[in-house]
Amino acid sequence: MQSSLSPRIGVATLSSPMEVGADRALKAAEDLAGLLQQAGCDVVTLGSINTPDAAAAAGRKLTEAHVAAVVLAAASWFEDYLVFDLIEESDVPVLFWPLPGMETGALCGTQQVTACLKQLEKPGMTVFGPIKKGANLERAMNFLRAAALFRRLRRARIGLAGQRVRGMSEVAVNEFALKKTIGPRVVPVDMVGLLNNARATDQAEKQSLWSQVKSSAGVVKVPDDAGQFAAGMTLAIRQVVQREGLSGLAFGCYPDFMGYACLAASLLADEGILIGCEGDVNGVVGMLMLTLLTGQPVHNTDWLDPMTDESVVFSHCGSGSYALAERQKDITLAPVRLANQGVCSLFPAKVGPVTLINLMPSGDGYQLAVLEGEALATDMVFPGNPLRVKFQPPVREIIAWIHDEGIGHHWMAGYGHVAAELNDWAAITGRGLRLIRL
Repeated sequence: MQSSLSPRIGVATLSSPMEVGADRALKAAEDLAGLLQQAGCDVVTLGSINTPDAAAAAGRKLTEAHVAAVVLAAASWFEDYLVFDLIEESDVPVLFWPLPGMETGALCGTQQVTACLKQLEKPGMTVFGPIKKGANLERAMNFLRAAALFRRLRRARIGLAGQRVRGMSEVAVNEFALKKTIGPRVVPVDMVGLLNNARATDQAEKQSLWSQVKSSAGVVKVPDDAGQFAAGMTLAIRQVVQREGLSGLAFGCYPDFMGYACLAASLLADEGILIGCEGDVNGVVGMLMLTLLTGQPVHNTDWLDPMTDESVVFSHCGSGSYALAERQKDITLAPVRLANQGVCSLFPAKVGPVTLINLMPSGDGYQLAVLEGEALATDMVFPGNPLRVKFQPPVREIIAWIHDEGIGHHWMAGYGHVAAELNDWAAITGRGLRLIRL
């Protein structure tokens, strides 16, 4: 399983030599670097920046270090061109941390430069206060994790095996808009070749994997030949993902290949290999976003019906990681619903705070809808991995919001509340991304 994001960042202080507070610049740089390193960042130290040459040199160092963002503490008032010259060499999001001091002008200098960056459409944010743990550090880490997410997505590759579902136009990927707005590129994967590789995989290896899977399940309702083919698909998909350097794979399952890759999706999720349903590349990108932010496997779901208590059931056919199950003993291996073929892993989902997102094209860009809720215990009300979520607003308002805003039907759900990071990521991504919040 992939670990959660660990932002690689640059850290420096800004000052102007004759200003009050400039003498604290080096100490502030050291303190800020130490604080952010303790918070989980991989820090590239830049020291104090107070001349154009120092700013440009720092920017070049950041480029060589492949950072996701730079954090700049303001020790005193400083010339705005120090920031301009730095980001000209390394065009990354900037977090400003001006330090208190009535005579220093640190806050004024920061307001001065952020006004300019707004005009230049450069992403950034500011926290103000002493360099210490607390709300400022939490806010800063949200932004830095969002910057790390932005960088990772720009370099992602998403495979597409087969095609998206006929009659499901809203999941179609706009490859140019996806690359321009969010970053991933789409890699076509030959479905026939994938199926042939699954069948040709060493029989002993397939049998061994299937035996392990059966032993971990509570109930098995599929024949061994179906299980061994599903194991072969798991091995074949792992191979193509590694060969192509993919972050995930959208599998065109419905209707002809239903149940073929469900077991692979369950098993490979724990290795950080994401498999999405129904050829929905956009959904896989959403899965990747939540996996990176939460450090856990995520649900790939449809919005189903509300319950009498205003909670909502989400599910697909049974392709969730076993780490998402409320109880391991409840896992049932069964054929996929409707087609009665393949292998699905059926279980009710575990409880806890969740973030749900829907990602789809919008005009010449993309849109991201975000909801936060609480997953509650549920029964097998749908033959898949039912996830029952209670939201704060009345469900009728959420349903109206979905239809009014033109939001799609595939919802990716990750455990934990990460809407704050997604807000920052949307701001960093820029005008091509439409963020939709209730």
